[in-house]
Amino acid sequence: MSSLLEQEILSQPEVIAGLLDKETRHIQQIVAQLPAFDYILIAARGSSDHAATYANYAWETMGRYPVALAAPSVHTLYAAPPRMNNALVVGISQSGQSPDIVAVLEEGKRQGRPTIAITNDSNSALAMAAEHVVELHAGQEKSVAATKTYTAQLAIMMLFAAAWSGDQQRLAELQQVPEAIAKALQNAPEIAQRTERYRYMNQCVVVGRGYNYATSFELALKLKELTYVMATAYSSADFRHGPIATVEEELPTILVMPGGAAYADMVELAQDLQKRQAELLIISDVQEALKMAQTPFAMPAGIPEWLSPITAIIPGQLFGLHLTLTKRLQPDTPRGLNKITLTR
Repeated sequence: MSSLLEQEILSQPEVIAGLLDKETRHIQQIVAQLPAFDYILIAARGSSDHAATYANYAWETMGRYPVALAAPSVHTLYAAPPRMNNALVVGISQSGQSPDIVAVLEEGKRQGRPTIAITNDSNSALAMAAEHVVELHAGQEKSVAATKTYTAQLAIMMLFAAAWSGDQQRLAELQQVPEAIAKALQNAPEIAQRTERYRYMNQCVVVGRGYNYATSFELALKLKELTYVMATAYSSADFRHGPIATVEEELPTILVMPGGAAYADMVELAQDLQKRQAELLIISDVQEALKMAQTPFAMPAGIPEWLSPITAIIPGQLFGLHLTLTKRLQPDTPRGLNKITLTR
């Protein structure tokens, strides 16, 4: 019998299709109703923080709004909330229960700023604290490691980006996403077969840039949560500023490098890593890139770069799942973790 994690990974095309159907018009209405603001402040933790990192790029490039990621501890540990003048305050949380994320939205409301909660639970404390609530519509996520809720959060970030861009073509492109996820999932048997090679891997590096900077962090988190591999995420730019010195021969290095603005830089890094004899695992929709890898993970072709994080993470989720099984670990109940983490 398949694990809950596998079932939830495989459910993602349906989840995202349902979300797009239910929330596209709603998000357009929210955007139309918002008062004027100058920048966006986002509070999130864990996988939700990685969705916020994606928004940092998508909302700035398409909405041209500066995006800042909040430090919730400033509110809860230090009791010194910053001034939020002219901000739109957004909280992202799968459960909507983490007190520190709720505190940021409550402070935003206290200061008279517009607030948006993005959560899988419309009755949660986070939802109660916000003026506008956007639901993930992912259904209950029973496996500890977030998969369908993460891609649902990405889809919502994408919907807001498309709405702020004012470009109807962006919304049309978004409709391709469920089918693209389904195509990515078709590679599961091949990924399962290739995963055996990494049975004894205990550390690796994950690198992306631009829109897929977030993907590198989410993939690394999945490997840490599920397989206990010490996976460290970087942007290709930051990686060159020192950490590349740690690369030794045969170090597994996962590169997330679909076609787009960041592609040429990632190719240069891949070539450098080849000279250092690193073991390259490459997630891409470009054949040139896949040929550079010891272990290629193909993405569906034809997805614009701004949407690629939602398909790029699928091979990462599958790799994490099958490496967990290869290591004979429990995919649904990683050690020391709970589904809901209440940080203060």
